[in-house]
Formats: sequence, structure tokens, C-alpha cells
Amino acid sequence: MVRNKSNKLRKRPIKAEDIFNLKLPLSVAMSPDEKKIAYNLEIIDKEDNKYYSNLHVYDINNKIDTQFTNGKYYDNQPVWSSDGKKIAFISTRDKKTAIYIINADGGAEIKIKELDASISDLQWIPDNSKLIFCLRYNDSHYIKDEKKKKEPPVFRHITKMFYKYDGSGFVPKDTFQVYSLDLTTKILSKLTKNKRDNYSPYLSSDGKWIVYVSNRHANPDINYQYQDLFIIPSKSGKEKKITAPAGPKEMPMFSPDGKSIAYIGHDNPEDGMGITNLHVWKVGVSGKPKARDLMPDFDRMTIDLSITDSGDPGFFSPIMWSKDGKRIFFLSSDTGTTNLFYVPSKGGKPTRIFKGKCHIKSYSVNGNTKKAALVYSDLIQPGQIITCPTNYGGEKNVASHTSYNNFLKSKVQLCKTKDVFFKSFDGTEIQGWIVYPPNFNPKKKYPSILEIHGGPRVQYAYTFFHEMQYLASKGYIVFYSNPRGGAGRGKTWAESIRGGWGELDYKDCMAAADYLEKQKYINPKRMGVTGGSYGGYMTNWLIGHTNRFKAAVTQRSVVDLKSFFGSSDCGWMFKNEFKGPPWTNPENYEKCSPITYFKNIKTPVLIIHSENDLRCNIEQAEQMFIMLKYMNKKVEMIRFPGEPHGLSRHGRPDRRIARLNWIYKWFKKYV
Repeated sequence: MVRNKSNKLRKRPIKAEDIFNLKLPLSVAMSPDEKKIAYNLEIIDKEDNKYYSNLHVYDINNKIDTQFTNGKYYDNQPVWSSDGKKIAFISTRDKKTAIYIINADGGAEIKIKELDASISDLQWIPDNSKLIFCLRYNDSHYIKDEKKKKEPPVFRHITKMFYKYDGSGFVPKDTFQVYSLDLTTKILSKLTKNKRDNYSPYLSSDGKWIVYVSNRHANPDINYQYQDLFIIPSKSGKEKKITAPAGPKEMPMFSPDGKSIAYIGHDNPEDGMGITNLHVWKVGVSGKPKARDLMPDFDRMTIDLSITDSGDPGFFSPIMWSKDGKRIFFLSSDTGTTNLFYVPSKGGKPTRIFKGKCHIKSYSVNGNTKKAALVYSDLIQPGQIITCPTNYGGEKNVASHTSYNNFLKSKVQLCKTKDVFFKSFDGTEIQGWIVYPPNFNPKKKYPSILEIHGGPRVQYAYTFFHEMQYLASKGYIVFYSNPRGGAGRGKTWAESIRGGWGELDYKDCMAAADYLEKQKYINPKRMGVTGGSYGGYMTNWLIGHTNRFKAAVTQRSVVDLKSFFGSSDCGWMFKNEFKGPPWTNPENYEKCSPITYFKNIKTPVLIIHSENDLRCNIEQAEQMFIMLKYMNKKVEMIRFPGEPHGLSRHGRPDRRIARLNWIYKWFKKYV
């Protein structure tokens, strides 16, 4: 900052490098007495060019925030013991994952068990003598020629379709299983022992039973949404299947009295692309009463589908019961918001607890469940810890407990963001946001950038987006919207593009361009477009069907749906989007593939892609670059080595900054 002539501090525009200044609260856990909140805070170390996360505890009564762990580690998933005296958490230190415990009053953490594995769903047995969790060993635990060598094995023998996963690489040969760890003897016991993945375990309140999810279909790769619920004694024993309709099942939770299990799911296992609404279901532990949707008339998903570049997307946030068993809490995305709700456990209309133009990234209830701890974000705030009552109107009694990212208020001139609704070609209202440059003058003419979200079944939201702020700070009007086919507006909205990508969604994106062009402060001859993943697909589609835009930046995009079917880590899951697999309906795949229309492109295009992207494989970008270059189009490509699909959200910091700078340079050159 500098001082102006009146000696007042003048705020500076936001920078790409400001990601190093962001501090993001992630997982949050309320203590049993509802007096403390444990959470992990993620930072980016500029010198090391790495992400670190330490454990914090906030004392609500004394209004004191204490950093409990220190060092260049990644500590996460804090969970309180039932008596509130200890906190268990998972940490990766020296590239080794381990379970740690720390006293709730502070002090040095104690390493309980080091494991060469992925660990999740950590929880305490009620008497606090053991921990229960889900674990999958890495390949080095099984493959002898990898155990003592850093180089890859001689070969990889692939037998499953789910053999790779973006951001993780090759999937280990081991499967997820439920384990218990005795805190006195340090003995690790495997509780589930079949060859399938058994995951998302949850303990009954008396600690005697564990419920978990598993897919036992004969062909689980293709029928990946045929999950079932199972229960097993926490001291080991024979598992029992709980009868429920076929379909996805996530986050099962015992009721406080142990007689019922609630879970997130639906009963349409053939829909794997986010069209059928995921709801809160409930089933008796014995299978009776039968499983039923507690909220059949609720035309929204019970998960967080808001996206941002300030942290990885949460998606499946857990459901939680109230202490009296009468309510079940969940997050839901609705028209650009993600708010906290509850549904009566007997079924009925959900109640929105926390209402507002915001993005609740995570939440926790515990003990008497009278108070909820939330990770809160909005258009100008990347993340804070707040609490509110767990009843209707909770947003009217909010207590804020942290003050991270104050530099955005005190030192940075954030760009003003305005939410709007505009009409598409058929009169349908589309939601969008306009971000104005600093010192915006409505009498001037500005260049603009249209941003298109990925998915497609996610939503832009009232959440902090560093990229939008950065591009606007460079003098552009940035416009982003939620066209049909995305999330947050119900089943019909999501389903509207199935079988025909590039039709309704294209028209809605063009309606956004039309709306933008009609603003008096827009220069219609200086409009750019960009997007990533499905947003990259739509960017490719737009420039293959219109010359409206002066320049385009397509990121981690899809160009050829036929090759995407087999090269992506989940390409075959899109079969119903295009009326079957490619060999049964090649005409539709060709019709819906942007590569079919590359000959029409006249727009200068920059291709940005990560070399380790397993979601939209680098071969998609290579096809586009070579074809356009061969046809003598204006095209360049930026490849980021070592990065997965989510570079913009959690990639190596210097590469995230380079990506933003390349986007800006391309639009500066051509727009």
C-alpha cells in the first residue's frame, strides 16, 4: 500500500501472488460440551512453495484461539474423544501418514500409529480406548519390488476399470477396509475382511456396532452406484446386510438410540451423473421400518455443490443427528448458496437453519446439538469459523470466532461483485455474477471475460473466487453464470442437457454474452471467454459455433467425447449423458464433440492443461493443439507437468500463479 495526497492509505489491487496470504479453515469439529471448536487451518508457504495445515482450537467462552500443532506438516480431520479431553487427528509428516492424539488443554501431540496408507473417517469408541477408521494400504505394503525402491515396478497388471483416479494416480491394489486401533497396546485390528472396498464407517452411540458401505455387485466398475449398507460388531464378527433400495449410499449414521440408520442416497442406480436428487434416507437397523426418502418433495441435493478456487470442493459433507434423534442435519446447495438444513427424522419438509448469500463449506454439531460450528465463505471472505443455533433463523444469532484474511479488507481493493438474473432465449431466468474492475466508471467501455463453470453438475455461488477478483483487477468486467445442466436448481434443471450437450447450455451461455453486451459499459468488440473441464468443453463449443469472442482460454477441457470415454478415470460414467456408449451411438458422440467443429474456429485460443490430469486426459489438449495448428489457426498450449485436474484449486502454488498470469497475458494480447 501507498499513501495518497491526503496521507490516507491507498489500497492495492489483488494479485495472483495473494494466494500465499490466504488462510483457509477446513475440517471443523465441535467439542462434546459445545464450548470449543477444533479445526485445521491451511496456509501456503511461499519459500517452500507448499501447502501446510496445523490444528487449532477455539475456546468459545473465553474467545481464545490457540494453535495446537506447529511445523511444516499437514494435520487434518480432528475428532474429539467422547469426554472432550483429547483430540485425535491425522497428519502427514516426512511423507508418512500417522494418527496422532493431543490433549484438549494443549501440549505435545503423541504419535499413536504410523501407516503407509490412506486414512479417513477417524472416530473414538465411546469409552475412548480405541479408534475406528477406514484404511487402505499403499502398494508398497503389498508389492515386493516396490517396497525398497523409489522407482516404479517392472509392470502394472490392470484388471479393473477404476485403476486410476485423478489427483491420486494409480489406485493401490489394496481395498478400503474398516480397522480398530487399541490405544493402549497399539494393536491394529482389521474388522472387515472381504475383497471389496468397505468404507464410510460410523459407530453406534453405545460403540457396539459399526455401519459401513460396500458395493458387492458382480460388476462394480460399471454398476458403481449399487452400494449396500452393512453392520458389523465393533469387536469384530460376522457382517449383516441391511436391506435398502439399490442406489448410491454415502455417509451412513446411526440414530442416537441405535435403532435406525440415516444415509445420503437415492434409488436410481443407473443415474451416476448428478441428476437424481441425493436425499436423506432412513432405514431400521433390522431392515424394518423399510428404507425411505425422508424428503421426497425436496427438489435439491443434500450435498455441497458450490465450487471455488479457495480450497478443494467438499461435495459429500456428513449428515448428523440431533441429540434427541428428532432431526438430521445436512448441507444443501440452492440457487448459488450452500446452507445448513435439517429434516425431521420422521420425514417431512426440510428447514433451512442458516439462510444467506453464502457458502457453508463445512459444519459440525456435537453433544446437545444446540449449536453448530460452520466454515463460512462469501463473495469477499474465503473462510471463517462461526457458530449459530441449530434452529430456524440461526443466521440471526451468529457469533464470529476468527478473523483470517483481514488483508483483503485492510490492504486490498477488492472488486465489487453484483448478483443478477437475466433471461435466456426462451425466457428462462439464469443466475449470474458481474465483477467490476477497481475504480469502475460506468461511463467508460470495458473489455470483458465470460467464465463458464465445470461439472457440469456443480454451481457458481456466493463464495470467494480469487481468479474472478484477479482478472477484474486487471481491468476486465468478469461475468460468470449458472446455465442449465448445472446444480442448485433442481432435477429438471440438471437433466435438461442430457443427451445433447451444446444445445440448451450453449444458448444459455450465449444469452449471458448477450446480457453482458447490452450493458452500456461493455465494449462488444473486446469480449473473451474461458472455462475449465466442462467449462473448457463449452469454451471449445462456443468458439466452434460463433466468432463472438476476440479470444478464448480453454482449460483442462474435453474435445473428443469418444476418446474421453476411455482415457478419463471416469469417462464411461457419462454413457447416459450421450444415449449410450460410443459404439452404440457414434453419431451423437460426434455431434456433441467440439472437435467436430474445429474447422470453424477463427478465435485465437490458448490451451491450458495439466500433464497428470486423469479426469480430462492430456490427449484431449494434444488433439486440439495439433488440429488447430495444422489448420493454421491462432493457437498456443501451456502444459503443467506433474499437476492433476484440480490445478486451479490446489495445484503447486507457483503453477497456480503461472496459470493465472498466462490467462491474463492471452486476454491482454487479443482482447
